[in-house]
Amino acid sequence: MAPALFPLLGRHQVASFVATAADFGAMVALVELAGLSPVVAAALGALVGAGLNFYLNRRWVFRAEREPALGQAARYALVSAASAGWNALGEHLLFKVLGLHYVLARVLVSVTVSLGWNFPLQRGWVFKTHAGEG
Repeated sequence: MAPALFPLLGRHQVASFVATAADFGAMVALVELAGLSPVVAAALGALVGAGLNFYLNRRWVFRAEREPALGQAARYALVSAASAGWNALGEHLLFKVLGLHYVLARVLVSVTVSLGWNFPLQRGWVFKTHAGEG
């Protein structure tokens, strides 16, 4: 990985962490404060996290505000949907097939999907950023 990519990758990981925290925080708040079911709250929390992650990626991580947001949002949605599938498949393989603890499996899969799928596709397709930019 070229040295110019390390700051970009670092920002990407920070944005992912912040979005995940918002996702979980929204879910817990919706269950505990609004009385929603955990299933509904999880879906709404995921939407909050995805929206925040898109915003952070567009403005801060990839600095891609000069491009139309609608096209980026559509590409982001496709990458995110596939990411959910990769995460589910990876969890199945590591937990159900290999017998790893489900939390360990989730962490390993999540990091792998983030580095091997989300970051490259968001950088090269969703936000169309190249090495040396950002």
